[in-house]
Amino acid sequence: MTSTSSASSTTAPVTAAASGRWTLGDLPVNRIGFGTMRLPQTGGALVPDAVPRDRDAALAVLRRAVDLGVNHIDTAAFYFSPLRSANELINSALAPYADDLVITTKVGPARGLTGEWAAHARTPEALRGQVEENLRQLGRDHLDVVNLRIVGKDSIAERFGALAELRQAGLIRHLGLSNVTPAHLAEAQAIAPVVCVQNRYGIGVRPEDDAFVRDCGEQGIAFVPFYAIAAAGGEGGATGAEPAEILTVAQAHGVSPAEIRLAWTLHRGPHVLAIPGTGDLGHLAANVAAGSLRLSEDELELLETLHRSAAPTG
Repeated sequence: MTSTSSASSTTAPVTAAASGRWTLGDLPVNRIGFGTMRLPQTGGALVPDAVPRDRDAALAVLRRAVDLGVNHIDTAAFYFSPLRSANELINSALAPYADDLVITTKVGPARGLTGEWAAHARTPEALRGQVEENLRQLGRDHLDVVNLRIVGKDSIAERFGALAELRQAGLIRHLGLSNVTPAHLAEAQAIAPVVCVQNRYGIGVRPEDDAFVRDCGEQGIAFVPFYAIAAAGGEGGATGAEPAEILTVAQAHGVSPAEIRLAWTLHRGPHVLAIPGTGDLGHLAANVAAGSLRLSEDELELLETLHRSAAPTG
């Protein structure tokens, strides 16, 4: 098996520019971005009873991410813990925002002030309220990209149409979708342009969606996997032993299994973006460096076999 050495072992830090570029609508971004779900507390903002993260440490990670060339940050107003809000941390760390910084948020899920989950926003009024809450928290007069996140397979026309109206009003620049099917994408595209699809995907995670990933690329739509590192661990993070195939490739490159998972994700196509999240500066540097990894054909085939062996998920 042939391999290339990891740029993460060099003295100069690898920047997100090494991952390549993609354009979300008219907004160019480096393909390695940063997800903020894990910033408010350890284990992620959605994990009950997690420990609130040190505020200064969270701010330092955000600032370092931008220093390393990250210009695509994923967030949501429902990413919060009892002490920390991802949007507020972004605002405090990065405002006034650089001209090339793209902040993507999502609407749909709703939480009460104490963190309990409420019914998804389904009315135009509720969705506008969530958009305005993101604007207020981030200190913006418009949102770069808003993803409509859904649960279930019912029609999204009314909800996406409401966001399309906010786009026409200038509150939103571009629209995307999260946790959707190809049918949802087609339904949305009949209403307004879609610049990205954000779904769960990774090595061994939803191999049945491979065709959907390719189809997005053929349409010029970014595909943005979440939980690409955590895989089956989801919002709780990576759990259990890594498969031998991933360990073999990681050892060949002298990097962590997480970096191989990210590199594999980026190899799925130039339209595939990554938004790994962390509250650790060392993990941040490694995640960004993963964008410079080039996997050999033998390594990709080994990982592809592992990916295809996974059972379809619902």
